[in-house]
Amino acid sequence: MIKLPDIRQKYTDIKEQVEQKVFHPYLLKYIETPVIDEDKLLILVSIMDRLELSYNEMKNYAMTTMLIQIALDTHEHISNDAVDEINRQLTVLAGDYYSGMYYKLLAEIEDINMIKELSKGIKEINEHKISIYQRELNGIEKLMTSIKKIESSLLVKFSECFKVDLWNEFIANLFFFKRLLFEKRLFLEAGSSLVFETLKELTITNNNRSLKSLSGKQQSDLLVICDRYLDSSKQFLLKGMSQLPYLNEMLEARITSIINEHQPIAKTLVEEG
Repeated sequence: MIKLPDIRQKYTDIKEQVEQKVFHPYLLKYIETPVIDEDKLLILVSIMDRLELSYNEMKNYAMTTMLIQIALDTHEHISNDAVDEINRQLTVLAGDYYSGMYYKLLAEIEDINMIKELSKGIKEINEHKISIYQRELNGIEKLMTSIKKIESSLLVKFSECFKVDLWNEFIANLFFFKRLLFEKRLFLEAGSSLVFETLKELTITNNNRSLKSLSGKQQSDLLVICDRYLDSSKQFLLKGMSQLPYLNEMLEARITSIINEHQPIAKTLVEEG
């Protein structure tokens, strides 16, 4: 009898193969090491683990989706502040290189429906990125919706392709929650954050000041807004964990760990200020 690998082993093996694909020695000399969102990979593996897929199918689908995510993330890191033009060009090429690999894998899978769904996800992500970077948003809710779409559209389209839509809202809230935690940390530690910069422009009348130079009250107000959305998603995730079928122990432990990272401090800052 062949012993099938458990979820942890499948996840570890696929993660190692993704790393082998993206950690190109030459590129790593000149660009930042690509970030592999391990939580997104774990969600992908967890979704597929309950489907009637072979391990090779699971591996190819997961690797393809992660390569798309890494390509999108790499292109997002291109900025005018790059060290030099060569660095910028190599970062563009790196994103294209990862894109080429996922197209190759998709062609090998020969799943036209999956190709269509992932293409929709890419389009949706890029549209919402453009809305944020070109300041086309006219309200906080629009900003938060765009962040949620950017962080989850690819995985949502993936789950829709396999007809497991019950994951969609949970996925959207989990990675929205995780992104807001990251942006909040950037704001508190470095005084710079795409989300907080946009919040400043949407809520503060004279917003030509940098985030660092805002008054304590203004900074606290921005944190209050962020915490409100974090609290809302946290409640959704806590409730959702008890309702999602087939939530494996590894994923449950990781989600709990992410949720516990949220420590509301805005109210305290307001009171102290």
